[in-house]
Formats: sequence, structure tokens, C-alpha cells
Amino acid sequence: MNDYVIRVLSSPSDVSPQAWNALLAAQAEPSPFMRHEYLAALHDSGSATPDSGWTAQFVTLWQGDVLHAACPFYIKDHSYGEYVFDWAWANAYEQHGLAYYPKAVVAVPFTPVPGARLLARDAPSRTLLVQGLIALCKQEKLSSLHLLFGADADIAACAEAGLMLRNTVQFHWTNVAPTLGSDEVSSLPPDEAPFVLGRPGGETSYADFDAFLASLSHDKRKKIRQERRKVADAGVSFRWSRGTDIAKADWDFFYRCYERTYREHGNPPYLTRDFFRRMADTMPEAWLLFVAERDGKPMAASLIALSTQPDAPLVAYGRYWGALERVDCLHFEACYYQPLAWCIAHGAYRFEGGAQGEHKMARALMPVKTTSAHWLAHPSFADAVERFLEREGAGIENYMDHLGERSPFKAA
Repeated sequence: MNDYVIRVLSSPSDVSPQAWNALLAAQAEPSPFMRHEYLAALHDSGSATPDSGWTAQFVTLWQGDVLHAACPFYIKDHSYGEYVFDWAWANAYEQHGLAYYPKAVVAVPFTPVPGARLLARDAPSRTLLVQGLIALCKQEKLSSLHLLFGADADIAACAEAGLMLRNTVQFHWTNVAPTLGSDEVSSLPPDEAPFVLGRPGGETSYADFDAFLASLSHDKRKKIRQERRKVADAGVSFRWSRGTDIAKADWDFFYRCYERTYREHGNPPYLTRDFFRRMADTMPEAWLLFVAERDGKPMAASLIALSTQPDAPLVAYGRYWGALERVDCLHFEACYYQPLAWCIAHGAYRFEGGAQGEHKMARALMPVKTTSAHWLAHPSFADAVERFLEREGAGIENYMDHLGERSPFKAA
């Protein structure tokens, strides 16, 4: 193993897109957000840059001229845009006169989507990559390392290296009624499961949206119909477009909505208009746009990401939305019901609703655990965080049990 070399790169453009994407395609849990095009667009558009607090130092593992492992690695001076919250840890450092920032994260900026983070040809390469990350943090005198929303193989490699694990909860919909109450709830089908029409184990998908509603309890089914009726009665209709069929004018309109929503909450948007221009140019097949119209004029939009791996189940990811007018229940229609109806009609296996939000359960997005891994350089703080994570982990288990008692589906 001594002939392996770690190289630290300051930009995604310093590594071959073909080599990076080939590694990604070989992972059990790839996502479009780890594609070279996506990460490069974040960097080149000015969205995730040193000016916004994301200093890229992509870590790569080589054997000669062959790329064996790689991951996005950012040095940060804040904790915004991560969705695994460590503000309390930072405050504790500050109260003790210690610097928590700069720290390191292995993550996709602004994107709380589970999936592969440590792209590797094999398990030994992944192990070497984790060891290289810890060595780099020590060399740069960083307080900590945080791998966010990792795949199972990533988490296993991190645990082997002694990193602490932390669970959070997201809400995902699957195109077959799930069963709650099991000891393990997974956001992804098992690696060994056979796929029939994109579904593991020969499961069948919903025939249409009404069949999906029929699987729900009476009160949840009634609530969804009432919410959809409010939007329709307000004179709002929807159209969708995908990939290269999304017109530039629709991208422009979407960004108006997206930017306005952020501004209304007192924050500038994380992503620039140029980022979405690059998405339209370099990976259009990964995007699905819903536009809401009233009286022939667009008034809201939601942008959904799609998986791009061939010969794999189609997965949709709820990402961005915004509106220029207020209509009761419009958010639910644009961000859940329209995408779910599209997923059913087009055979998507899963729709991931993003971080947080118990209200999603009423729309049949069910709780799943996501996992991150953490290393802290300071031994005493590492011990304190480990004890905290033990207590928090027990709370997560209780929370999952509580959610499991609130299934929106009909009782068996």
C-alpha cells in the first residue's frame, strides 16, 4: 500500500470529470449531487467558494496515474448550509476559549441528500482515504472533521477509523406502501435486492395517484383531497418539463421564485442564477420543473432533482421552490402532490423530501435515519461529544418509535 499517494486539489476542475464520475458510478449509493458537474458548478458559479465560507481542498488517492478514491473536502469557518447542526459544539469551544473554526466537512454544500461521499474503487482504498482525511485535518490544525449524510460503506469506514456516528431523521416516500415498526428503517433498498421494473423484491408500484390515496387512512386521504381542492379552486394549474425541455424563460422564472423565498426569510439564496445555468448546460437530465399558473401567468415553481444512473431505480429529490403569490396549500401541491403524481406516472421508486419536517408524514413521506460521522481533535471535547451522542442517539430511537405509531397508512 506504500505506493498510494494522497493529493489535495483546490478545485473540482483539477481532477478529470470522467475519472470522478466513473468512481461515482461504481458506488452502491450514488446521487446526482456528487457528480463532477454538480460540484464544479457549485464552485465555478460562486455558490460554494472561500468568499461564502467553503474552501475546497478535494482529497484524492492515486496509485500512479490511476484515481482510486476521492471526496469533496471543504474547510469552513461557519456551519451554514450543512443540515447536521453542530452550533452547540461550536459554542462550547468558544466558552472554553478554544477555536472550533476552521473545521472540515466532507459533504455536498447545501444538499442534505444521503449517498456516497467517499468515492472508492474498493474498501481498502476507502480506508486509506479516511486515514488521509484525518491526517490532513491534523496537518492543517483543524478542530474537527464531519462527514455528512454518508452511504453505508462510508459510515463503516469512518467507524473503523474511530469516528463518532450521529443519526438524524429525514422523510422519504416510496412507490409501494411501507410497513412501519421494524427495528431497521432504511432510506435505500438493500444492495442485494433484485430489481423488477425498478423495484426491489418484485414489489409493485401504485397504479395512479388515487391508488396511492386509497392506501392511506381515511383522515389523511380526506386531508390531501381537501388541500388539493383548495389549490384547484383558486384557479391554479400546473405544467411540468424535464431536462432540455425546460426553457430558459422557465429557469429564469424559477430563480425569481427561489430567490424571493429566501429573501422573504431574511437571507440571500445559497445558489446563484449562474449555478442553475450551468445545471441546464451540463446535466439537464437531472432536473424536473413544475410551474404553477393562474390566469395564464406563472406564479410559483418547484424544482426536483432526478437520479441519473442508468439501469438503476429512478429516484426523485425535492429540492427548491418559491412563489410570487400566496395561495392556501400551494406549497403542499407544488412540492409534494405534483411530484408524487409524477413519480407514480413515471415509475420512480423513491421521492426524498429533504431534511426535517414531521408534516411530511401526513403526505406519506416516512421517517428514515441518516448518518454522519465526526472526529474531534481535542480529546476532552471528543469525550464530551461522544457522551452527548449517546444521549442524543437514544432520543432519536425514541423519536423513531413515536413516529412509527403515527403511520398515515391504513391499519393492516
